[in-house]
Amino acid sequence: MCFLLKSISYVLILGSGLPFFKICVKITGSMKNNLRILEHAVPLGSLDAYTQWVNQVPMLSQEEEYELATKFRRTGDLDAARRLVLAHLRFVVHVAKNYFNYGLAQADLIQEGTVGLMKAVKHFDPDRKVRLVSFAVYWIKAEIHEFIIRNWRIVRIATTKAQRKLFFNLRKIKNQIGCLGQLSDKETVSIAKDLSVKPQDVTNMEMRFSQHDLAFDGSVDEDEDYNNAPANYLTDQSTNPAHIFEIAASSDSNSTDLHKALATLDARSQDIIKQRWLKNSKITLQNLANKYSISVERIRQIEECALRKLRLAMSSPETV
Repeated sequence: MCFLLKSISYVLILGSGLPFFKICVKITGSMKNNLRILEHAVPLGSLDAYTQWVNQVPMLSQEEEYELATKFRRTGDLDAARRLVLAHLRFVVHVAKNYFNYGLAQADLIQEGTVGLMKAVKHFDPDRKVRLVSFAVYWIKAEIHEFIIRNWRIVRIATTKAQRKLFFNLRKIKNQIGCLGQLSDKETVSIAKDLSVKPQDVTNMEMRFSQHDLAFDGSVDEDEDYNNAPANYLTDQSTNPAHIFEIAASSDSNSTDLHKALATLDARSQDIIKQRWLKNSKITLQNLANKYSISVERIRQIEECALRKLRLAMSSPETV
């Protein structure tokens, strides 16, 4: 039977009780749509205890790693995949520690790194004569990077390749050169050259680092944040007479244009549109089909054609 690793999740529960390490595997072939969950209970109550536990998991020799990876790749043996993952969890913790200064939960970073390790096990080819730890480092870092960028701010701070490179390197470079404030023009050009990006990209990322998220309504616990909240200085247009008149005029104009556009349709199309879109209770296609003694598909075609004509008529200069 051929097993294909489709979806994987890592669950780390800190606190009382026993957390579980789970690999969710979707089974294909004769057992399609079934889901097998392998559980390995880990007796720990804190992140330090988890780190201590993964360091106690025996490491694999090159021969053992090759044998397990070959077995999983050829036969889909889930126990072989589990042993490969467990033996490399200490490496995930080691890589994740380099990202603890981003202000995100350490357990979450380790969790995302473990997901990357599982993906690496899925794609690992032992015949290439490369150790899994060397192959997995890309997958582990990629998952951690994506998690940090997705959760560091409410608005995604880095989207392009250059922005992602600057996000993970700019602050480190500033610390290395001893820059505590804003970069000078010379330093900006130098960093841009070292990272193969544009100087403007360096300036923009430095500006993004200096900004922070601000709630629209502010926080009632912090008077300063509450007073500076956008909700306190944006103009309220709901009581503006000119704004109210503009909305009413626009509504009247739209209503007039709609009636003019409806007049261009035949009686049956008008009735279908009114019954389907202009009544509080929307009538079904089947009821209209019974009314006109035609098929439901024909009613749908008439409705679609009528809507297309209405859009065209309301967007034409003559109607406006």
